Amino acid sequence: MSNPRIIAGKARGMRLQDVPGDITRPITDRVKEALFNILGADIPDSTWLDLFGGTGSVGIEALSRGAQHARFTDLNRPAIQTIRANLETTHLASRGQVIQADAFHYLNQQPDRSFDYIFIAPPQYKGLWIKALQALDEQPGWLAPGGWVIVQIDPVEYKTAVFKSFVEFEQRRYGSTLLIFFDAGEPPAELPGEVHP
Repeated sequence: MSNPRIIAGKARGMRLQDVPGDITRPITDRVKEALFNILGADIPDSTWLDLFGGTGSVGIEALSRGAQHARFTDLNRPAIQTIRANLETTHLASRGQVIQADAFHYLNQQPDRSFDYIFIAPPQYKGLWIKALQALDEQPGWLAPGGWVIVQIDPVEYKTAVFKSFVEFEQRRYGSTLLIFFDAGEPPAELPGEVHP
């Protein structure tokens, strides 16, 4: 697999380093482009929490497109080193914050700020996405009012779940990748962007 690239914005076209080994599941350029096409004009000045950060590809794409701040967490030191290197390479380090932490312990803390977007793409086939959402549900202050939680999983991992603090309002499938969208307030009547059955 070729290294992920930044698709648009200040760092457009730059290639990011991959995390050594097979501990991460990078988002493909196709899925990332589809995601940011959906978010569109809401990205500038937004804030992001990129859990299970991996290469940092999603949060760095957001920064490149004008997001105000992105915080990246990952438990693995090689991923942390890769995110820091990618922020430096793209000249976006001043708006990024990198924290080595277990995502579940991290979410269980009292939030020190809220985020417009929380992106969750954990190691697959372990049910970790549900566990992360349950932790977030206990500390909903991480998500800003009207904010979105976006989950990336393999479609075979999906199951219906009900939460106190947010509601699923849309899914988009791209081959072997499923994006699930949750909203903290009133869900939009229709998600922008192209529709996929």
